[in-house]
Amino acid sequence: MTAWGERASSQRSGSWHKSYRVGGYPVLGLYEKRTILHLLYEAANVLLTSVSAWSSLKAWGMKLARKVGPKRARAAVARKLAVILHRMWTEETDFRHGKQPVAA
Repeated sequence: MTAWGERASSQRSGSWHKSYRVGGYPVLGLYEKRTILHLLYEAANVLLTSVSAWSSLKAWGMKLARKVGPKRARAAVARKLAVILHRMWTEETDFRHGKQPVAA
């Protein structure tokens, strides 16, 4: 869903200009940033409310929701999800539902 939103926002006319490239990557405009943030927030909401599979991210978010409230927890999970997605893209790895086992 988030990747679809990023692609859809990039196809908006005039949003990608060669003059707005930094390090080979295009700089996102305000519309694209809002779209991506909205989709991350929605993904966090779905993770916390609809996904039945356990993950350490969901457990952390549920604990945080009890502590600071659901709105702040969704925002925090969305930020953490953005960091996780960026790390997955740069390292070309899959999402791990739990913590990685410690090598003995």
